[in-house]
Amino acid sequence: MLVFIDDSGDPGFKIEKGSSTHFVIAMVYFNDTLEAEKTTVAIKELKRDLKLGDLEEFKFFKSCRDYKIKFLETIKKFDFKIRCLIVDKSLIYSPELRSSKDSFYAYFIKEVLKNNGNKIFNAKIRIDGSGNKIFRRNFFGYLRQELNYGQRGVIKNCKMVDSKSDPLIQLADMVTGSINRSQNKNKKDRNDYLEIIKKKIEDKWLFK
Repeated sequence: MLVFIDDSGDPGFKIEKGSSTHFVIAMVYFNDTLEAEKTTVAIKELKRDLKLGDLEEFKFFKSCRDYKIKFLETIKKFDFKIRCLIVDKSLIYSPELRSSKDSFYAYFIKEVLKNNGNKIFNAKIRIDGSGNKIFRRNFFGYLRQELNYGQRGVIKNCKMVDSKSDPLIQLADMVTGSINRSQNKNKKDRNDYLEIIKKKIEDKWLFK
């Protein structure tokens, strides 16, 4: 089982100074490695068709509308599922989550993995990001402590990866961006992208 995770929004709480009102964590998961490989090839072929360079990547908030739609129409043909967590930050009162970006990030990744409907187990987890060695060690240790217990753990292994080198992290980015856009009532296209992939969404959890 392969799981790819990305986020959209930010962990800040200064809404009046530009922090996002919502934070979205989404995971795209494949039960079949071959299907993941086919999806990767399709994304690379789409990049070639659009005459994008090898180092260019699909990112929701940097892509034009036409590219977003072409990307989502391309990947919806493949066999994967989406589970996501939408956080309205106005409902978060925990001092720890409001003051520590690392704690905020780790907590909500843990939540989306933990509340997986018994669908995710012994998975290879890939998360967009980097972080220094100490952060990664603490972060992965926290996830294992919270998620690997009993007879069937969630995580087989977990890595942070650079989205530029991983088309399936780019897939997670485009999915997460589409979900986040749907929460913005001021955007005329708020539902356009989610509509394309809505049948792939297994769970959309509004955190309260």
